[in-house]
Amino acid sequence: MGTDEIIRTELGLLTWVAVTAPEKPSRLERRKQRTRAALIGAAQTFIAAGKLNAPVLEITQAADVGMGSFYNHFDSKEQLFDAAVAEALDAHGALMDRLTDDLEDPAEVFARSFRLTGRLFRRRPQESQIMLANGLQLLASDRGLAPRARRDIEAGARAGRFLVDDPDLALAVAAGALMGLGRLLRDQPDRDDAAAADKVTEDVLRMLGMDSAEATEICRRPLPDLDASLLSPM
Repeated sequence: MGTDEIIRTELGLLTWVAVTAPEKPSRLERRKQRTRAALIGAAQTFIAAGKLNAPVLEITQAADVGMGSFYNHFDSKEQLFDAAVAEALDAHGALMDRLTDDLEDPAEVFARSFRLTGRLFRRRPQESQIMLANGLQLLASDRGLAPRARRDIEAGARAGRFLVDDPDLALAVAAGALMGLGRLLRDQPDRDDAAAADKVTEDVLRMLGMDSAEATEICRRPLPDLDASLLSPM
């Protein structure tokens, strides 16, 4: 709760300011958070494995929680799966925001996000499989990569960096290229993921109207240390 603290004296009058300390979650709230996180994690594992028809009992057993605990958090398995996908998308979006926040050029923001996402297919296989399993349905999502890519395509067009008159169509083509890249890297484990991601990014930049030489140059620029970023707190 907030505590009133004297922070200064001015003209002989005391000035009081209410300083609100962040409330720590109670033991019950922490237990609820752990239970929800366990259910989300189990659901993400089932989605990645394509086990969408798994019964609630099997999911709760994988999460090591009781059936009653499940219904304290979710009304149905479908609601849980929706939340699991949303959290995976949010985590990916937050990571991309963090790794592009030093850039001002929307074309480079788009390119870096695409190149990094291509590299994440193998570094985060479960989250990537969730993305691939949901496929182009994610185009309509207001979370994760799609809204950020649309934002960057539109900003790039306004800035004259891209020659795009239909951002939704451009996004659909870019998303198709990304999904195709992800499946290729999954099916061909010996393929160089970094080289493949950069080559596909170049092709997408050209599709967006960038000239070939600049697309190649942008895709040769250094990237943040992705492995270190995955280990650091969000």
